[in-house]
Amino acid sequence: MRILIMGGTRFIGVYLTQILHRQGHEVVLFNRGKKQPPIPGIQQIHGDRQDPQQLKDKLGAEEFDAIFDNNGRELSDTQPLVELFQGRLQHFIYISSAGVYRQSDQMPHQENDPVDPKSRHRGKFATEEYLSESGIPWTSVRPTYIYGPKNYNPLESWFFDRLSRRRPIPIPGNGQYITQLGHVEDLALALAALLGKPQTIGQIYNISGDRYVTFDGLARACAEAMGQDPQTVKLVHYDPKEFDFGKRKAFPLRTQHFFADIHKAQADFGWTPKLSLAEGLRDAYENDYCLRPEEVKPDFSCDEEILAFL
Repeated sequence: MRILIMGGTRFIGVYLTQILHRQGHEVVLFNRGKKQPPIPGIQQIHGDRQDPQQLKDKLGAEEFDAIFDNNGRELSDTQPLVELFQGRLQHFIYISSAGVYRQSDQMPHQENDPVDPKSRHRGKFATEEYLSESGIPWTSVRPTYIYGPKNYNPLESWFFDRLSRRRPIPIPGNGQYITQLGHVEDLALALAALLGKPQTIGQIYNISGDRYVTFDGLARACAEAMGQDPQTVKLVHYDPKEFDFGKRKAFPLRTQHFFADIHKAQADFGWTPKLSLAEGLRDAYENDYCLRPEEVKPDFSCDEEILAFL
């Protein structure tokens, strides 16, 4: 297949580009050209996706079998792209988020659960609704927290920063909120596995790891990935309502239960995650965190406020 990836030079896009290329597909990237491509010599088309005229000028004469929309956050990002390729694609695959789900007493989240109209990801759900009415052959995936090498969000690295310095780990609540992480390579493999599967057209799939973990358990799992004794980790619990951190983020995860059922993806197109949480965290630590420049200093100001208060 000739495949267009929107983005392709950061995190998910890097893994997806490499996997599709290994599978023998012709991969083309559309981005602003600010980063080097993950594969030397791969075709790139440079432009601003938020400018519909640029999309027409740069992509109008191109033909693709499939498009992966990795970085569309709002409907206005994706609609011009869909309109441009209407009737010209076998598959349009959209990266949404499990963050669209409304907080619920019943877990794990399933694909037909209600969404939160106030979520910061509401633009992604609006895009899914548009795709369902557009007539284009589409599939949407909803990852939970994505982690692994090249992660630009301070997720696993938030824990590694503190553990590597033997600092206490401030955990909101009693540490028993349950969450879920999915390795970026497993997500990219799931995306690639959708191609050529007609049963996935018009469907939404949760994609993540197959195990859930408490906040305390995640801290200990990160310690184990670093070769530390998890029982020596000092966990400090606090009530986040007692603090006002402004725009600073004191903890990298939602302070609520947040995990999703992935059985639909496993049943419909045979994907299953290959990395356990322990394996994935070890990969993130050894093949990313340990390679970071030493001069990058994390901000522990929120930690200090919490520890001083307690």
